[in-house]
Amino acid sequence: MFKSDMQKLTAEELLIQYAKGRRDFNDVDLSEAYLFEANLPSINFLSSDLSRIHLPYANLSQANLCSTKLQDSELGDAQLYQANLSEANLRGANLSRVNLRFANLQSADLSGANLQGADLYQANLSRCNLTGADLSRANLENASLVDARLAGANLFRAKQADLSNAVTDNATIDPEGYQGAGSS
Repeated sequence: MFKSDMQKLTAEELLIQYAKGRRDFNDVDLSEAYLFEANLPSINFLSSDLSRIHLPYANLSQANLCSTKLQDSELGDAQLYQANLSEANLRGANLSRVNLRFANLQSADLSGANLQGADLYQANLSRCNLTGADLSRANLENASLVDARLAGANLFRAKQADLSNAVTDNATIDPEGYQGAGSS
């Protein structure tokens, strides 16, 4: 549940406060902010509203984005190494070529998200909703997909995807390009 009394911040205000040493920005509203190439490692956006934010090429390594609204956001080519995105709402987000190595995406909603070419090495995607997501050419080496929902997802040419404990359907495109037999 997201609070209606969130503090609204502009991109400039955020960058000034971050430069002064502030890292805790939980429960803030930065929706639709423009932060191209922002360098914000270890920032805390717990339960914040970052929907439709523009953050391509940003550095959010080790950021806390737990329970954050990021739907329809632009995060292409961003660095989210070891970031905590558990229970985050990333529906329809662009995460193409993003670095999510060792990231925690447990129970996140990535339905309809673009993860083409994303690096998800050892990422935790357990209980994640990836329905209709595009994971083509993504690196899923040692990623946990336990109980991840992949109905209608595109995994064409995804690297080292272990779908044995994931939930797929007949519309799921496997790494070889075939529509799967489905599991439930």
